[in-house]
Amino acid sequence: MSEDRTFEKRKKIVYDLICDDIYVPMKLRELAVLLQVPKEQKEELRKVCEALEDEGKIYLTKKGKYRKGEAKRMIGTYRAGQKGFGFVVLPEEHSDIYISGENTNGAFDGDEVEAVVIKEPEVQEKRREGKIVRIISRGITKVVGLYRKKPNHNYGFVLPDNQRVGKDIFIPSEAAGGAADGHKVVVKLTSYGDDRQKPEGRIVEIIGHMDDPGTDILSIVKGYELPFEFSEKMLNQAARAAKPVSRADMAGRKDLRHWQMVTIDGEDAKDLDDAVSVIKDGGNYILGVHIADVTNYVQENSALDREALERGTSVYLADRVIPMLPRVLSNGICSLNAGEDRLALSCIMTVNQKGLVTEHEIAETVIHVSRRMTYTSVNKIVTEKDEKEREAYREFVPMLELMGELSEVIRERRRKRGSIDFDFPETKLILDESGRPLDVMAYERNAAHKLIEDFMLLANETVAEDYCWQELPFVYRTHDVPEGEKIRTLAAFINNFGYSMHIGANEVHPKEIQKLLTRIEGTPQETMITRLALRSMKQAVYTPENTGHFGLAANYYTHFTSPIRRYPDLQIHRIIKDNLRGRMNEERIAHYQSILPEVTRQSSERERRAEEAERETVKLKKTEYMQEHIGEVFEGVISGMTKWGMYVELPNTIEGLVHVVNMTDDHYDYDDSSYEMVGEHTKKVFRLGQKVSVRVKNADRLLRTIDFEIADGGEGENGEDER
Repeated sequence: MSEDRTFEKRKKIVYDLICDDIYVPMKLRELAVLLQVPKEQKEELRKVCEALEDEGKIYLTKKGKYRKGEAKRMIGTYRAGQKGFGFVVLPEEHSDIYISGENTNGAFDGDEVEAVVIKEPEVQEKRREGKIVRIISRGITKVVGLYRKKPNHNYGFVLPDNQRVGKDIFIPSEAAGGAADGHKVVVKLTSYGDDRQKPEGRIVEIIGHMDDPGTDILSIVKGYELPFEFSEKMLNQAARAAKPVSRADMAGRKDLRHWQMVTIDGEDAKDLDDAVSVIKDGGNYILGVHIADVTNYVQENSALDREALERGTSVYLADRVIPMLPRVLSNGICSLNAGEDRLALSCIMTVNQKGLVTEHEIAETVIHVSRRMTYTSVNKIVTEKDEKEREAYREFVPMLELMGELSEVIRERRRKRGSIDFDFPETKLILDESGRPLDVMAYERNAAHKLIEDFMLLANETVAEDYCWQELPFVYRTHDVPEGEKIRTLAAFINNFGYSMHIGANEVHPKEIQKLLTRIEGTPQETMITRLALRSMKQAVYTPENTGHFGLAANYYTHFTSPIRRYPDLQIHRIIKDNLRGRMNEERIAHYQSILPEVTRQSSERERRAEEAERETVKLKKTEYMQEHIGEVFEGVISGMTKWGMYVELPNTIEGLVHVVNMTDDHYDYDDSSYEMVGEHTKKVFRLGQKVSVRVKNADRLLRTIDFEIADGGEGENGEDER
């Protein structure tokens, strides 16, 4: 009898026994006893039961007992981790299903799958554990990676850039497409492999050699399937739309061209979509936030509009910008360039001394920006009181000082209600013409950055509240309350360092997070606790329903201020203009109600894709930069602790791992109760926030990882003296 027939016979025997009402439910060991299965064949019995589970004929209860019947099958998207396991994300449920490495059933990241729960959590907030029983459709059909030709063989492999793919892809010689060893390529998968065979594919595009300038970033662009070229049709449509502002364009608009207003942006910015103005009226401030009226040039459902929706957002990579709209619009007629008439949508707010908006008006306007300014100049004028800069912008100094006053008032009101400010330094990359990193540095926000942020946040809140009360279809930017389990984990962690948080009935108020961040400021644990607090938060998303914004402690919030680079803002402007022009009838309301769920879902997805691509390019350039500094010593701070080593962050924001195997002066153990690395013999201790000297040991451009080792002068503290 063949092995297959034997296995099927065993399945029938087991199934019949489990179906017998006398015996069910029963555990695996009870089955083994009833069937008189020897101990050495128990694993074979487990495989029989798993096969019956996959067929839905039996299921495993949360107590580990088998029952007859069909476990509930759920359909979702598989999201792979980088270590073999993953999660099935269910669109209709808040909790995901954890999938261990042995239960993925060959699923790739992004696959639509059918899964069953095999273990219910003992604690309510814990994730359920499941297994994938069927792959419905594949989420990945192409993979970007490095082609390696097997020497003296007629085949090769592609090492995927995406670490979530997890397996090299076999390339037969006839499918290499002319690729040579070291080429970055795009592979179309022809087979997804199984437990015994690797996935297989054919090379459909050669991006360039891994050492060619620009190939690294272009590989990321291709890997995330970012559309980076516009069709001739769209470019022509944009050029036709980008006509100078005419009298007909101005008709019916509020004329604000006589108002003094400025744009405040970075020196390199070309798409200027917001201008600001402030005057004092008695004890109140009149704040104007004037946003480019992009909808005047991008008509609903046009080729431009459909492409903007598909892109969702502009993407800012290390050496290039992939714009949402063609540059003739984004850097041209839609950009609020100084000295030129521009169409805008303005939110004009009366703000009292307590930072409260007492009146507001949202209007279609025509504006004329008085001066383009930079964050650097405004900071010099408002904060540093630089005489040379104040003289250069003499006529704008009074307004800029009013802006500084108002910014502090607005920020104080936001602080009092509990708004959380995760103020991590951003990374600034200095690249040469070929994209090679010359320097990496921390880019700190100054008072001018915060000033613009304060004004934009206030406008976003004001517009969101207005339209929520009107009960019209709208797009909100929402941020849900964190999960109770994550907050309790955070509370337990900070308790080790003498900090605490007040947690209500499985919920925490944002003010508690804000207080925590204030208390840890300047402490050795600041970086790690701040990062853990950020990871405990949920991700902000776009939704048609207003559920508030936890992080900002705001009841109403939207994105109104960047229609050049974010599709949700463009969609909001269209709704506002329909309303202002009296076109928001039942038909339009029904139209928006029908399209907004999909618009918001896709916009949230595109935002996440852009953020991931942006992070990958920064990691890549940091790694590339450190490849030029192998063997050099840097001063850093221990920013994270795990059982496999210590993360050390340098002042320029670069972070690397000191792996325990590279701590060769002793055997070090991780003490998870005190978050310390302790030497077994020397009793040397490494702690969070401790300054250390590290030497660059390795920088892997493919994996985008940086390895450090402790250098002379970077020794740990004497643990015995501390105790």
